[in-house]
Amino acid sequence: MVGLDDTDLLRCPDCRGGLRWAGRERGGVLDSGRLSCGTCGAVWPVQDGLPRLVREARVAGTDRLMRFVYDRFAALHDPAVRYLLPRMEGEGSEAAIRDAYLRRIALASLSDEADGRPARVLEVGAGTGANLPLLRRDLPAGVPAEVWGLDLSLGMMERCRRRAASAGLGPVRLLVADAHALPFPDATFDRVFHVGGINAFRDRRLALSEMARVARPGTPIVVVDEQLAPSLRRRPWHRVLFGMLTLLERDPRSPRDLLPPGAQVLHDEQISPFYYCLTFRVPAA
Repeated sequence: MVGLDDTDLLRCPDCRGGLRWAGRERGGVLDSGRLSCGTCGAVWPVQDGLPRLVREARVAGTDRLMRFVYDRFAALHDPAVRYLLPRMEGEGSEAAIRDAYLRRIALASLSDEADGRPARVLEVGAGTGANLPLLRRDLPAGVPAEVWGLDLSLGMMERCRRRAASAGLGPVRLLVADAHALPFPDATFDRVFHVGGINAFRDRRLALSEMARVARPGTPIVVVDEQLAPSLRRRPWHRVLFGMLTLLERDPRSPRDLLPPGAQVLHDEQISPFYYCLTFRVPAA
């Protein structure tokens, strides 16, 4: 959960001004109240321990549709990924896919920072929190780390919060927020990643730019979502299954052509029959 000290790291999604907290806390953790922007005056509610840093008027198109689906069917998400997806792909497993992109996130290379702060890891679109146990597994022992997660779906965040409580990572900072307007300062995180939703975002270019903005220069940024492997494009059965999986997506493919100016592609690979993994970074100017 987001602690009182963590509010120094939050920014207004409208103008990126600093936020002031007013409300009730429990054990140093935000419980209910509001975060107010000292620059533009915007007010953002905190309810049941979750800051809600979303401008509803901007949630439109596929974002609104996907949030509706995830809010109502959050309980089905993990079983579908665990049991249905491997059968649709015809090979591999959920664990193999997750291991492939965790390798690119390169958590093992994190080290203590010179300024004494912990290493910071951000998952954009954290969903039900299925990656949290893997972060615990791969973060190096002895290196202090803060894990942050956000999602547009309150239904998914509620499940993520329950999983975070048992993940063994200490307090996981969770927010309801929009990937198109990340509520953080520039160059905040040592690792940034997103899995399984960007193909349906209303503006993938903007979301990628936001991930690059909040990442420290040179850090790997990892993005994973659906793309049909070239070897399967001539197989009608796989095309039908892939079409069912991506029914609500406009252009299910790796967005390497949408990366922000100056971005360097480190890897653009097919990690399973239906999924790509794009790793990039933005070097220091």
